[in-house]
Amino acid sequence: MKASDFEKKIEEAKKILEKLTNPEIPLAESVKLYKDGIKALKEAQKMLEEAKVEIEEIEKSKDIQSES
Repeated sequence: MKASDFEKKIEEAKKILEKLTNPEIPLAESVKLYKDGIKALKEAQKMLEEAKVEIEEIEKSKDIQSES
């Protein structure tokens, strides 16, 4: 995972949110944007979870090495 990929997903979600605040946006477009925003946030959340697992694995291996 690249940090830039995570940042892109967050930026994408922010842009979608800005579009959704437009009161003149048609309902069909707002629903599509909402779905796209949720998808971007879920992908970003998945990246965070993967990073957390990776960090936990690094910490475990560090603890094992220090016990040896």
